[in-house]
Amino acid sequence: MSSLSFALGKKAQRLPERRRPAFPMIALAVLFSLLALLPPGFVIAVGVDTGWETIQALVFRPRVAELLSNTLWLIALTVPLCIALGVGLAWLTERTLLAGRRLWSVLAVAPLAIPAFVQSYAWVSVVPAMHGLSAGVFLSLLAYYPFIYMPVAAVLRRLDPTLEDVAASLGTPPWRIFFRVVLPQLRLAICGGALLVALHLLAEFGLFAMVRFDTFTTAIYDQFQSTFSGPAANMLAGVLALCCLAILLLEGASRGKARYARIGSGAAREQQRQPLGRLAAIPLQLALLTLVMLALGVPLMVLCRWLMAGRRGKLVKRRPLALPAANAAARRGGRSPHHRLRYSHCLAGRSLSAAPYSTAGGV
Repeated sequence: MSSLSFALGKKAQRLPERRRPAFPMIALAVLFSLLALLPPGFVIAVGVDTGWETIQALVFRPRVAELLSNTLWLIALTVPLCIALGVGLAWLTERTLLAGRRLWSVLAVAPLAIPAFVQSYAWVSVVPAMHGLSAGVFLSLLAYYPFIYMPVAAVLRRLDPTLEDVAASLGTPPWRIFFRVVLPQLRLAICGGALLVALHLLAEFGLFAMVRFDTFTTAIYDQFQSTFSGPAANMLAGVLALCCLAILLLEGASRGKARYARIGSGAAREQQRQPLGRLAAIPLQLALLTLVMLALGVPLMVLCRWLMAGRRGKLVKRRPLALPAANAAARRGGRSPHHRLRYSHCLAGRSLSAAPYSTAGGV
């Protein structure tokens, strides 16, 4: 009895004590919370000053309905496509014997290094006819699918394979194991990634401005640029904030109250990867290569092309100034070839350094 009480007391001593947060941490949390509330507070304050009649006239009009329709179509098409692409890539890189899966896992996340505006700029430079909803969905898919891939791949790495082994031992086909055993455990990761994609779609401006697709962000900017109308742009910002709040509530409802838990530490072994077979391996490799070329190859090639074009343009502008310097150096007599060569280099360097400051008339 005494040994049991001693063990319980020793265990009780090991429990960490819950400490109250320090005052500086509380102050910083309150400060950042107040800063985050400034934009919605400004929208509400301007709305109160505007009046209900003006709010009705600015919000309940065909233009706002058109923007809301564009936004809903954009989210309804892009988010499911990002989910399908992100989950499929995560399954290939984490659960199959895909050749070069480590390289593909790195390349699958690499589009996050290219901003969506740069992505759209590159594609519009290659295909100037890209515009509208289809272009917005296509470019958003290339830019935002890693938000689904990363959390899903992380969850797949640490899933307990025992549940899948039990389902396989009962004769369940692999595709049914995925939809009935694996996919429910990915629900929270998918919901979190879908929330990020939807909020980025609502907040994105540059991508949709490049493809000439009207959303709330582009309409707010156009309202300020064209009419400098504060109340009209403010009401559009209010509708956009309500859309973001609706997305947050929808994501919370989709999570539900169900939680996944297990008793014990689970199976301490690596996940068993599935072979693809020759008939499926080559088409999948080509599909992954196509995705990488679309998401990374096109933007990088366009940027390199413009950089090289700019460099050639600078050399062309400087060439007329370098030739007179060389002629002046060649006409100087009475000096050795070594001195003439050094003098020509000096004149050429001065002319090249002065080239960016020369006017078009001088050239």
